Amino acid sequence: MKFDVTKKEAVILDPAKRMQVKSIPVEVRTDPLTGRTSRICHFRRLTFERPDLTRLIEASRTTCPFCPEKVLEVTPCFPPEIAPDGRLFRDDQVLFPNIAPYDGLGAVATLGSRHYIPMAEIEPQRIAGGIRLAMDFFHRARAIRHPESVYHLLSWNYMPASGSSLIHPHLQVFASSTAPNQLREELAAAKAYYRQHGNTYWDDLVAAEKAEGSRYLGRMGRIDWLAGFAPFSVAGDVVAVVENCRTLLELTEDDLKGVAKGLTAAMAAYDKMGIYNFNVCFFPGTEKDEFARLHMVFSPRIYYNPVLATPDTTALRTLYNESICVGFPEDIAATIRPEFQAPHHPDRGA
Repeated sequence: MKFDVTKKEAVILDPAKRMQVKSIPVEVRTDPLTGRTSRICHFRRLTFERPDLTRLIEASRTTCPFCPEKVLEVTPCFPPEIAPDGRLFRDDQVLFPNIAPYDGLGAVATLGSRHYIPMAEIEPQRIAGGIRLAMDFFHRARAIRHPESVYHLLSWNYMPASGSSLIHPHLQVFASSTAPNQLREELAAAKAYYRQHGNTYWDDLVAAEKAEGSRYLGRMGRIDWLAGFAPFSVAGDVVAVVENCRTLLELTEDDLKGVAKGLTAAMAAYDKMGIYNFNVCFFPGTEKDEFARLHMVFSPRIYYNPVLATPDTTALRTLYNESICVGFPEDIAATIRPEFQAPHHPDRGA
């Protein structure tokens, strides 16, 4: 397992120090699986002043289609072969068709009736319930042999900087016969790795990260948690790898608890930095992909300039597809690791 880092140096004359020579480090890191590069640069302290969101939350509440008084009136229904009642339910969580779907079989799952939940207050059981609801949907799609029931995809955009157009917590749930770009590249590379080495890349990655130690965060059940070596996010990624698991449909109740607890640990850690937006994606294979391991990436999102609501996706990221992280992943791992190793709080049980 090679963790390639190309170290560079930019030299400037610093106006803050009477034009003295200043050296600024830059790293280009290469993802061991796909060869995707990520630049560690543009450094800043990962502490942010959280704005008062009261007006935004209250203004969005009156028109929210996911709140309990509207969700059954304004959301669409599935055909009876998918959901005889039109929608799927678990407690106060509701899953219904995405009115603007990404594929031939798309859904949205609300994470309960509360319009706004601060990131650090999202309970593991709420997350586990939402994933269970998505799994119910995927099982139904597979049972009717829906042609899109190949890759079962689950993502979460939390708060506006993540790309979410609604405050109310919800999951994006869809099945597709066409793997998204990053997943397709990862599966192709993992298949090539398996053929070359006779091992599963993700198993070797976990073993290497555990042995090296600087980015390893801990293990919950059969789920290993890591800080991403070549992050997608400007504030680093948290990666979860599920041992001996290829698809979302293979997750057990213990796995759901582990995923939920790990996610809330990541949320708690980044909340302490003042970060309050994130993306989550699950990356599955198919049931026949022996080289695949279900893994998940948690990516915090920020505004570069909160006053202007400047997003953290610039031309470099959008068009060059080059990721930037403003801190060293090993330093970020040291900051967030205590949340993964802290005793579990009884009020937040899954």
